[in-house]
Amino acid sequence: MKLKRIAFATLVAMGATLTVGSAMAQQRVTVNIGSSHPTTNIWAFAMKEVFQPEVDRLLKEGGAKYEVRWRENYGGTLYKFTDTRAAVRDGIVDVGMVGTVWENSAMPLQNVTYFTPFATTNHEQLIEIFDKLNATVPALRDSWAAQNMVPLSSLITDSYDIYATFPVKDMASLKNKRINAPGTSANWLRETGATPVDGALTTYYTNIQTGVTDGALSFASGIGPARVYEVAKNLTRIDIGAMYFGSVAVNKKVFDGLPKEVQDAMLKAGKATSVAHGKHVTKTANAALDTMKAAGLQITDLPQAEKTKWVNGLPNIVAPWLQGTGDAGKQVLKAYFDELRARGVKPLRDWDLQNR
Repeated sequence: MKLKRIAFATLVAMGATLTVGSAMAQQRVTVNIGSSHPTTNIWAFAMKEVFQPEVDRLLKEGGAKYEVRWRENYGGTLYKFTDTRAAVRDGIVDVGMVGTVWENSAMPLQNVTYFTPFATTNHEQLIEIFDKLNATVPALRDSWAAQNMVPLSSLITDSYDIYATFPVKDMASLKNKRINAPGTSANWLRETGATPVDGALTTYYTNIQTGVTDGALSFASGIGPARVYEVAKNLTRIDIGAMYFGSVAVNKKVFDGLPKEVQDAMLKAGKATSVAHGKHVTKTANAALDTMKAAGLQITDLPQAEKTKWVNGLPNIVAPWLQGTGDAGKQVLKAYFDELRARGVKPLRDWDLQNR
């Protein structure tokens, strides 16, 4: 009797629950999941709505040997956007949204798209590409491992354009204009006559309203919810392109310690999350554009000849990135553009061929 009590206590301590109608115990695995953004945000939405239920479904269909107990920490309850890498790396959460766009020093390879604008506007295709690259390109895979992380699902933005108080009819329209262009995106305005000003979706509205800036480089799925269109009533489609933003990732030490069934479920659920994320961004961007047009947003396209002037007039902005990343950067740049062309994409500038 004493041995039975000890065995039962051990099962309880392990978080195991007995499956009805089966002599086999169902083991419960606790996973802390979270993000710096709320689940209404495009980068966190599919984590809650697709990744979690898909892991649950796969485990159940696989025999229900394991069950995940999710501890949710969305909306910045544990950490802010500046700490997404450290949060997953250090195990503050087991699974989290990692914004590599904010980690150019620690994870520069992941920011290749921000140094190669005018490549593709197809954000759903971009997800497919980076799901593949993160798994198959040694330099990318190793850089994630060096941060104690395993990427599960790629995150992107829809295409960047200019939302401003004026229409961009030609390159001359940009002269002496102050445009919000945070971080690396400031490079996209070099030699255009415009002055880049740092900022974020949370600051664009006030910046434009108060005259600090005349507009912002941004994307519809972000501009719409931020209501920037109320003060920037002109959208000029520049087609600067969709950008790889980061990944939903799992702490590698935690992942390595999980049962294989749970590991496999997470990897498969990550792929489903990527597909859902792409579709959600498409839906969100289209809905935002409908809302903005109904509110009076004027939409025009920069003439192709002017767009060509813009992209060809940019300095070789990927060269400094390559100098900093060396052979690994060359490997990633080549792999990225090879994947674009394999899918029939014709980048407006062959950044890879110019930097062999």
